[in-house]
Amino acid sequence: MDVLKLLDQIDGLVWGPPLLVLLVGTGIWLTLRLKLLQVFRLPLALKLIFTAKNDGSGDVNSFGALCTALAATVGTGNIVGVATAIKTGGPGALFWMWMAAFFGMATKYAEGLLAVKYRSVDANGQISGGPMYYIENGLGKKYRPLAVLFAVSGVLVALFGIGTFPQVNAIVSTCNLSLGLPVPATAMVITLLVALVTIGGLESISRVSTKIVPFMAVFYVIACLTILIINAGQIPQAISLIISSAFSGTAATGGFLGATVMMAIRNGVARGVFSNESGLGSAPIAAAAAKTKWPAEQGLISMTGTFIDTIIICTMTGLTLVVTGAWSGDAKGAAMTQDAFAAALPVIGPYVLTFGLVLFAFTTILGWNYYGERCCEYLFGVKGIKPYRYVFIGLVAAGAFLKLEAIWLIADIVNGLMALPNLIALLGLSGVVVLETQRYLEHLEREKLVTLKSKPGATEVGNLR
Repeated sequence: MDVLKLLDQIDGLVWGPPLLVLLVGTGIWLTLRLKLLQVFRLPLALKLIFTAKNDGSGDVNSFGALCTALAATVGTGNIVGVATAIKTGGPGALFWMWMAAFFGMATKYAEGLLAVKYRSVDANGQISGGPMYYIENGLGKKYRPLAVLFAVSGVLVALFGIGTFPQVNAIVSTCNLSLGLPVPATAMVITLLVALVTIGGLESISRVSTKIVPFMAVFYVIACLTILIINAGQIPQAISLIISSAFSGTAATGGFLGATVMMAIRNGVARGVFSNESGLGSAPIAAAAAKTKWPAEQGLISMTGTFIDTIIICTMTGLTLVVTGAWSGDAKGAAMTQDAFAAALPVIGPYVLTFGLVLFAFTTILGWNYYGERCCEYLFGVKGIKPYRYVFIGLVAAGAFLKLEAIWLIADIVNGLMALPNLIALLGLSGVVVLETQRYLEHLEREKLVTLKSKPGATEVGNLR
């Protein structure tokens, strides 16, 4: 029996319609229970990124926790994943990515909230949290097998999937093709940089992430905006095509073979979830370490991760592909995005994209190293942390020379297996999410009232009334 074919079939089964429906359905359910919190509380969430008081227990500030999560989330999927979705599902896939992100914001909010509420402290005095803890401490000890399933899947994805091989390969191949850099030299530099950062633990990863993530996001968005300004006349037509294709499919044109509405929905939702990771349970591992005493506060900050990743960065990539016409060419994946940048910015475009890809991939390695470490600590205690770090660094070094499709398929499968226990916990603890949200909003109202009363003239105004 062909092992690759079997794994591919299992992968298709795991990431089939049932899981995608569960992912989006959980987001819809939480959106309804939270009364469209991602709409009415988004301004507050964006404000909290920079104004959170960070007055609770934790290892890093709220901004650092968000940047660590974004480091893992904003990756090659924002460039390659969007191109793949549009190439297979047509421009309409971008619309369905937006839909997945909209409901995914409610999911990400719940994940961040529960991560802080049920977090614990390990033997080294560091904060540990994430789905494995809110499954066991929130749902109860009898659900520990689900928590173990999540943690095992998380370690495997970090070591053999998203955290190592695809990212390292993306960096070395891009640097080799665009800059002519030899693969061994690039691999050595990546390994040394990863070792220097990850051996220092979360604080080191957070320091690097808070510097690189905002810079790389702004840099990439500015590059895309430049292309959109150059092609400003095509934007209205591009948006019209995206919306119409979402509901009527896309006809074959040029190198594009055509796509049905179902193809647009499936590719848009699947790639959207892969990109922002809402519901997969990875981001709450970083959120748990935030210095805050209000679980809902970190939930709001975590929610902005999905907004930044998909609504902003993926949209920039998608619009760039559509306005330049690169989506209907023969190229696929990163090559398609490369064509779009080269068409609009002939001299510097390919280099700009290469720089963006390298930064995106490198920060994803750092973020997933931490996710895997926390999952390992849950399974084996603090004694498992150092061996895990050394194994991770070794696999980063080997990643440049391995092209093991079977391992990538296995990683994709266990990534899906991470989502299942997490979604069960989110649905089971949705009542806790609603209560914690009400507590926090009542706290904000009391705080607002105290502030108003403390202002000069407040008493006189009150007496006049």
